[in-house]
Order: sequence, then C-alpha cells, then structure tokens
Amino acid sequence: MYEFAPVKECTDHTLDTLFERMSKSTEPLVLKGLVSDWPLARASGESNASARSYLLDYYQGAPVTTFISKTDIKGRIFYTDDLKETNFNQVKLPMTEVFEQLARLEAVENPQTVYMGSASVDLYLPGFREKNGLPNIPDTATVRIWIGNRTTVAAHYDAMDNVACVCAGRRRFTLFPPDQLENLYIGPIDFTPGGQQVSLVDLDAPDLERFPRYAEAMKHAQTVVLEPGDAIFIPSMWWHHVKGLDSFNILVNHWWRQSHSYMGPPADVLLHALLNLRDLPEAQREAWRGLFDYYVFGSREQATGHIPEHRRGALGELDDETARRMRTLLRNNLNR
Repeated sequence: MYEFAPVKECTDHTLDTLFERMSKSTEPLVLKGLVSDWPLARASGESNASARSYLLDYYQGAPVTTFISKTDIKGRIFYTDDLKETNFNQVKLPMTEVFEQLARLEAVENPQTVYMGSASVDLYLPGFREKNGLPNIPDTATVRIWIGNRTTVAAHYDAMDNVACVCAGRRRFTLFPPDQLENLYIGPIDFTPGGQQVSLVDLDAPDLERFPRYAEAMKHAQTVVLEPGDAIFIPSMWWHHVKGLDSFNILVNHWWRQSHSYMGPPADVLLHALLNLRDLPEAQREAWRGLFDYYVFGSREQATGHIPEHRRGALGELDDETARRMRTLLRNNLNR
C-alpha cells in the first residue's frame, strides 16, 4: 500500500493565537489535544454511554437527519455500483433512537451503518458551544456534529475553512491539495451522497485500472489518525477523505469563510457557468475565459485603473450597497 506523507503538526501556537495561525495557513495542520478539555471529550473518555448521555442533556427532541445503510456497505457512505442511487436510506429520527441503535450495534461484528451527519449544534444541542467551544473562532462560524459507527466519507472539498474536532473514537483523515482535482475522478455535481461532490475512488481499495490518474494524486496525499481530543485544520478547497475507525465516533466541525458577508457561495458561479458557458462554441468559450481572467482572476488595477473611481461600480471595491444592486440585477436577469 502506498505510504502517504503525514499532515504537519502545529506546535507554534497558543489558544489565543490559534485562529490567526490557521487564517494564514494554506495547508492542513494537526492540532494535538486541542479539545481534550472539552466536557464532551472527557465524557467520551469515560465511556461511549457517558458521551451519549452528555449530549442528550442538551438535546431538545427534534428529529435529526440520519443515514442508515441499505445493505452491508462496510461503512462507506456512497453510491450503488451503478450510481443510480445512494447506498443508504436518509431518515429523520430522534437522537435518542439513533443513540440506542448505535449502542446496540457496538458489539456487532459487521454492523449496519448508522450515521447522523452534519447536524447543527445550535439547532439540536443549544448551549453545547458554551462549554465546548474554540477561542477566537468567528461568531458566524457554522458548527455541526457528526455521530456514527465505523463510517467512511469519500474525498470531498468544503468551500469554507474548517476545524474538525475529534470527540469520541479515532478518525483517519486523508487530504489532497486543490490542484489534484483532475486526478480524483469527481462524481456528479447535482447528485451527491451528502451535498458535496465526492471522489469516485475508493481510497481503501483504489482501482488504478479504472482510475489511473489517482496514482499521481497519491503522491500528493497527506494523512493522519486523530485520537479523541485532537483536531485538524482543513483549509478551504482541500479534498479530504474521513474514516471513523471505532464502533462509536463523534466529530464536531467549525466552518467559517475568510470573505465579506455580502459574498455568496462560489459554487453558484460554477453552476451558472455550466449552464451558460460550457456549451458555447470553442472560440466564444476562450473569449469568456479571457474575460474571467481579466476581471476576476487578474489584476484589479489593470482592469479598472483607466476608469474614474466613481464610475467603477461592480469593478471597484465592493460594499453592501453595491452587492445588493448586483444581486438584484442577477435575480432580474435569471427571472426573464
């Protein structure tokens, strides 16, 4: 088996400087013991039952989206072999019932996969963040919790920066830089197992005859196994494959964007481009590539230096008012 490089461990920080350190990093960082003092991590150190009991103290009773495998999928949340459907059923269950199923399955040798994914902490566990939080993370950060047995989430990217905190069970993270996109054989953009596009490569048993370019991606991969109490910083757009290694696992994610509040999801631009640019004649596509390079990816000064500042509009420094006008224009154009 190919041996991946280890993820760099971050040791030159304090809790007060951690967010600044992450904000400047464009590579993953392992943060050993970052949340070992969280009450949830301490509870899981006592037992899985104690961790579940701790979370239920915050739970208000709303049913939670849960993935339950249709067949023996060995924990891999994915598609069926023909990609006609996913290999799990998505249901809404009380967290108490999810926990009862997970407790029952802990001693089963080849258990059914049960996975409560991406549940909002503020919605389902109000008050949790007050005692299980990270210093200096923006108040606007999205915090979600993932709970299940031995599960595997295929390599995917997130548009936001992410600190993933392991609170129960061990997890293996395998990461690829954004420039390995074409070597990861990405699946459908509008039919996904969990909302994000995923690599079709099974990292635990890669088929290099079907996916030969993945051999190049392996040369750039980084990996780490995190223990309860550890965390990892995953920069925006890095592809990451996540595998729960124990019979009961809890992960808490913190997502935030280093961008202005008026900016929407960049993925919307990609969808719009697929709809309106991809199937143009080649010469027109190349012309539009030039326009994007000039206005979006190139020098702002080159594109606007010859225009008086008061007439730069959408090409100048944006503010909330200009952003609102642009969104209104977009909505009007899309509704024609």
